[in-house]
Amino acid sequence: MITKISETIEKFQLSLISKERKEILQPLIDYIQLKLDKKEAINLNFICTHNSRRSHLSQIWAQTIAFYYGVQRVKCYSGGTDVTAIYPKVIETLQNHGFEIQKLSHEKNPIYAIKFSENELPIIGFSKVFDDNFNPKSNFAAIMTCSQADEGCPFIMGAEKRFPIRYDDPKEFDETILMNEKYEERSLQIALEMTYVFSNLKNEE
Repeated sequence: MITKISETIEKFQLSLISKERKEILQPLIDYIQLKLDKKEAINLNFICTHNSRRSHLSQIWAQTIAFYYGVQRVKCYSGGTDVTAIYPKVIETLQNHGFEIQKLSHEKNPIYAIKFSENELPIIGFSKVFDDNFNPKSNFAAIMTCSQADEGCPFIMGAEKRFPIRYDDPKEFDETILMNEKYEERSLQIALEMTYVFSNLKNEE
């Protein structure tokens, strides 16, 4: 794993997560643990409205932290109810955390290769609807990272389970003096909580 990323994960203090947030995260832990116990594939699809900020941060950190803890059968995806593009500040924030990111295409909705380890395949990031062909059609957990997507999608076709794990939108601070701070804050909050999830698994592999 890229050293800067692993150092970030190692520094997290899980005691900073509130009791209320831990209760929100526990059903996801239970779902993943059951899949591990049954030796089944673990497909996690993180969903928000535009698949531009929170859902990508969640997908990328969850995949990275699953690797860090050796949870090998986890595959993380993301999607939205609409297609836009990954917001550039998300890419910049991840690069600041140590991720190596290559822009593979230059259209309005660019495709990115995002590496958390020198020897692992990159995560492919681009904005897409949650049921895009790139994502699983069945046997996945839908993790709703924003209230708009959670309330606007009462039914996610193919999802085994649905977990509302909502995060405040850093978009509110776009083009303000707090922009850098708030994107980093949201990224690290998501990373901290995904660390809590994967560190609480009993992984026999």
